[in-house]
Amino acid sequence: MSRFYLTLTAGLSITLVTACSQSAAPDIASPSSEATTPKAEFEADSSDIVVTGQRVAARAMDTPLAVSVIGSESVASPPPPPAQVQKMVVTGSAIRAPIPDRMMSYYQDVGRDKFTSTQENAFKIAQDEPVSTFSIDVDTASYSFVRASLNNNALPQPAAVRTEELINYFPYDYAAPRSAQQPFSSNVAVFPSPFTAGRKLVRIGIKGYAIERATRPRANLVFLIDTSGSMNAPNKLPLVKKSLGLLLDQLGPNDRVSIVTYAGSAGTALEPTPASQKDKILAVIDQLGAGGSTAGAEGIRQAYALAGRNLDSNGVNRVVLATDGDFNVGITDQNELKGYIERERGKGIFLSVLGFGMGNYNDALMQTLAQNGNGAAAYIDTLGEARKTLVDEASSTLFPIAKDVKIQVEFNPATVAEYRLIGYETRMLNRDDFDNDKVDAGDVGSGQTVTAIYEIVPVGGPRTMGDLRYSKPAPRMAAASASEYGFVKIRYKLPRSDRSQLISTPIDRRVEFARFADAPQDARFATGVAAFAELLRGGKYSGSMTYDDVLQIVGASRGTDDFGYRMELTQMVRAAKTAGSMAKLER
Repeated sequence: MSRFYLTLTAGLSITLVTACSQSAAPDIASPSSEATTPKAEFEADSSDIVVTGQRVAARAMDTPLAVSVIGSESVASPPPPPAQVQKMVVTGSAIRAPIPDRMMSYYQDVGRDKFTSTQENAFKIAQDEPVSTFSIDVDTASYSFVRASLNNNALPQPAAVRTEELINYFPYDYAAPRSAQQPFSSNVAVFPSPFTAGRKLVRIGIKGYAIERATRPRANLVFLIDTSGSMNAPNKLPLVKKSLGLLLDQLGPNDRVSIVTYAGSAGTALEPTPASQKDKILAVIDQLGAGGSTAGAEGIRQAYALAGRNLDSNGVNRVVLATDGDFNVGITDQNELKGYIERERGKGIFLSVLGFGMGNYNDALMQTLAQNGNGAAAYIDTLGEARKTLVDEASSTLFPIAKDVKIQVEFNPATVAEYRLIGYETRMLNRDDFDNDKVDAGDVGSGQTVTAIYEIVPVGGPRTMGDLRYSKPAPRMAAASASEYGFVKIRYKLPRSDRSQLISTPIDRRVEFARFADAPQDARFATGVAAFAELLRGGKYSGSMTYDDVLQIVGASRGTDDFGYRMELTQMVRAAKTAGSMAKLER
């Protein structure tokens, strides 16, 4: 008998003995089984296999499964097994990939997001408090978080909705300033309020000077990346890596990048490296993994120290923090971190924050860090949002054209009975803060637009509060002043200056429109966004406005929408009409 048939006969005999003894032997697919199976070597042209074994429950991906393999030549089937053991015969090609739905899913927290709760700005009587002062805000994190919540078929918690951040998510077509020495142009419009008949809206818009790519300053960037265990989710560290890869494409060859990571401890993963060495930088980013606790404060300290050692006095020095904000080791107190960042800001090192993830997202901390670090806070929920923030708006994200920008509006009691600022609750300032150059305020990046909206009650209009018995009547005004609703002042500093400059403009009849439909297109769209935000917050001051009314306003004023941002808003409004009031826990 040939050697082949001897080998085949021996193999068949072993298989038959094994099959017959299965009823008394341990389950061969059980992790506790000590049985082993010899490995079979396939010839290159062997494509069909026969596998015998017991039908067992699905196991984890790494559970070993012992099989007996017989060569590709036709052989007689083994005797049937005892009736009490169910056998199966499988023929086909060997496949190594696991079944996708058998893979373990990531754990997703729900309901542990942290936001700073604030009351909506109320109406104020112009005669008693004629002056309103606030710091501008160009953050967009709230808009992206609202979108992520609605995409999860859940309404965001009211504290997560900051009206000004939804309004300022969109660019507006305001006239550009002429030079970087006066980096703002202002745009004011007055028109009827769609919230309550008889009231009016005052839209104040400013646009920053756009720096040409060829003339923008060098960038000294430190990527501070959270690699703790809480970042182990597809919408966290993997999205961080892709986002920073997009940002690298926007940097010039003279820009420098370094990387600090933190989990249970912090350390430098990449010393300052020219952005032209993209492959080297990406190699460091790609190898990062998530695990451990979160020593965020130590990471911040090391990132600022690294930026300070390589400070570029003629460039932009910025720490870019990518995290879900779950600091749980070392300094976690917001006030202590705020004080540290304020001191570092004085050295010329700014901080921008990119937030990731949902369910355990600490927005309250990240807002504190960004607002006091002379930087913006963005929330990255998709790769498309990363592209908007770090590619399409890279210059405005990284390169400031003005800092400590404040707005002060003085309303005329002769024409305005009451007013309220829509949004900006976390950005309110005292009246005397406006002229104090020591008081920090918001920053504006290259080419950015900023919009603020007031709702006013003209004298004789539908007021929210009656006059007091002993209140004094409004003083008479000169004819010129009687045509004004108020006066806008904007104070700012150039990026390398500690002394503020002032620009101002009146709010008068020359910028008033008799009908809402006649108001500028961008003003109407911003009003629709504001109405949407106010409804999400509870609708205390939105009158009879509904989501359908919002859809009508934004649909009629969408205008040019090259990137589809405005169309996306209409989908969000529709989603809000049917979304649940609370996110569901899914594991």
